This record gives sequence, structure tokens and C-alpha cells, in this order.
Amino acid sequence: MIHTEPIWIEDQAFTFVHVELPKTNLLVIYNDFGYIMCGALDVDLLNDKLADRNIVAGRAVGVRNRDELLYAPLQKVTNYAVEKFGWYEGIIGKHALLALTK
Repeated sequence: MIHTEPIWIEDQAFTFVHVELPKTNLLVIYNDFGYIMCGALDVDLLNDKLADRNIVAGRAVGVRNRDELLYAPLQKVTNYAVEKFGWYEGIIGKHALLALTK
């Protein structure tokens, strides 16, 4: 099953996507500029093979729902997210998303 819903973080609009898969879940929160995601995200692939796309993304591990994703530290972020929006490993998901709106 796939569930999507709009969410608001300090008056900024984002979309939450929850995909129920066998034995795991896929969680994503995004806007037009970038996204954070559960541990299924391959940041190395984005940095190495897709670097020319300038993808803004970060991965949090061990999260099981929207709130955990919002408040977990990002374990890995893309190089472009660092350059463009000042993300860093350990930034809280909510803070990373809010940086996309400035």
C-alpha cells in the first residue's frame, strides 16, 4: 500500500510518502528542492553515479514512521545538499527540510 499526505513544518509545505513493502517500509518527506528518506536511500549512488543531477537528499536509519524521520539525525547526505543548503551528517531531518525553504 502507498500512502501520501501533505504535511506542514513551520508553515512550509512538504509531502510525506509511506510505501509498505514486504518486511519493510519506505519513508520519504520531500518538496520541490529535495528530500529525506529512510535507510533505503543509496546516497553513495547519488553522489557517484548521478552527481551531475545535483540531487539534494539525506538518509536517516532506523526510522519507522514520519515523526521518527523528522527528528532523526541524517546519517548521510548528498554532496550537493552540503554545498547548496548547508546540510551535514547529523543534522536533524526537520532542520534539513527547513533549510530547503530559505
